[in-house]
Amino acid sequence: MNQQNPLVSVLMPAYNSDKYIAQAIQSILDQTYSNLELCIINDGSTDKTAEVIDQFDDPRIVKVNHAENRGLVETRNALIEMARGQYIAYLDNDDIAFPDRLEKQLAFLEAGKADLCSGAYETYNEETGKRRKSKERYTDADIKALISVYCPLCNPAVMGRAEVFKKFRYKPGNDHAEDYSMWQEIALAGYRLANLKDKLITYRLHPKQISRVANVSAAVIFDRCRADYIRGLGIDPELCPQKMPAAARISKAPQFLMAMNQRIKGISFSANYQIYARFQYRGNGIWTPFTRLERLLASLFATLLGKFGKPTLLA
Repeated sequence: MNQQNPLVSVLMPAYNSDKYIAQAIQSILDQTYSNLELCIINDGSTDKTAEVIDQFDDPRIVKVNHAENRGLVETRNALIEMARGQYIAYLDNDDIAFPDRLEKQLAFLEAGKADLCSGAYETYNEETGKRRKSKERYTDADIKALISVYCPLCNPAVMGRAEVFKKFRYKPGNDHAEDYSMWQEIALAGYRLANLKDKLITYRLHPKQISRVANVSAAVIFDRCRADYIRGLGIDPELCPQKMPAAARISKAPQFLMAMNQRIKGISFSANYQIYARFQYRGNGIWTPFTRLERLLASLFATLLGKFGKPTLLA
């Protein structure tokens, strides 16, 4: 362990999390990989978050207290500025890292397999007590394709080369979708993305979770970000995946998939199938077999095009 030159900087923004943050901190201090620093910014919490943080006496913890709440975007960017490691990893103040999380991600990144990686995770619903394993796509091509419909990287499980994060910052105005917009920029810049198949964190679901409280406003920002990403790929945003009647869908959806597979080489059939589903309505009754067949044929054609056609972007 080298406290002066940590290889990995773990960044943790904290706000009113006195109920959960002790577990989050301890999960980092208990990592099998120890040459790290844990940077925590208490962003003007009004509960006992600062007191809980102060209970930890470990030289690897670097903490800052904001007198007033500055918001998640500014806090995340300030944490990036603090980071001294060659690699940056995230963990939110209400999540828990598996003990070998950093060790596995570091080995993957040091082997040159990607510039940035997240991984599988389990969700823990605090209200029901249920745990569920995530379903991820793992390749660079699938992740970049699926960014067009949702965020396929779990932000608190992400780790990557510090130079990438210091070049691409979280942007004001994208609150509650700040990670999604940043992954889009990084993807369009050609950096290699991946998800590990190993579970890396427990992602806690609870009533006060920011992503749940701000769900409505986040949806508007996500729609804008999706359109920006598709435009960045050189595809008409009018083709942006959304539920539409069969006549419009049969025209636009295959066109979108073909354009996507021409620009990104190696998208899997399952990822294409997942994207096409975003154009279709659920609950089609007796028409369900036909909509599934439609989805299968369009996805198969797009996958073959991507495999044998010439990519034009993000190869």
